Amino acid sequence: MKLNTKTMKFSIGVAGVAVGVFGAMSLSARPPFTDAQIAQQEQDLLEVVNKGRDEWHGSNPQMSTNGLACGNCHPDAAASNPNTFPKFVPQLNAVAPMREMINWCIVHPQDGKALDPNGADMVALEAYAVYLYRGQKIEPGYTLPVPADVVKSGVGFPAKPSGIGVDK
Repeated sequence: MKLNTKTMKFSIGVAGVAVGVFGAMSLSARPPFTDAQIAQQEQDLLEVVNKGRDEWHGSNPQMSTNGLACGNCHPDAAASNPNTFPKFVPQLNAVAPMREMINWCIVHPQDGKALDPNGADMVALEAYAVYLYRGQKIEPGYTLPVPADVVKSGVGFPAKPSGIGVDK
């Protein structure tokens, strides 16, 4: 097979330009986000985390018809060990993601209506639980200590928990 000299020179030229462009890009690489973008992303995350905190402690009437909230059994959402999902869940007799376990708890103990697994309410609940777990040592069977001030009433709908790092 005989290659055309013009085609070969063009191919070598294109390859050279590509190497030069990618080489220059690596020398002038910048962080993927500006400080302002990172601050906005963190603010957006904390808004969702705060929504999740409120729902965890009973602000969403769809999640309960009997007065229970996630916070009754799991006052500290991080103590639900979100890092261990997906895992085998005996109540479901299956390996399940955290979303399925949350919905099981809403439907059964709380006698509420299951949330859309991909909806904003479910994302907020997961964001709250995972956010509280940030930076914690992860070991099998590890449970975070529950702050004494999380549940201040017998109803299980405490005021905004203090000291959890989501207030901004």
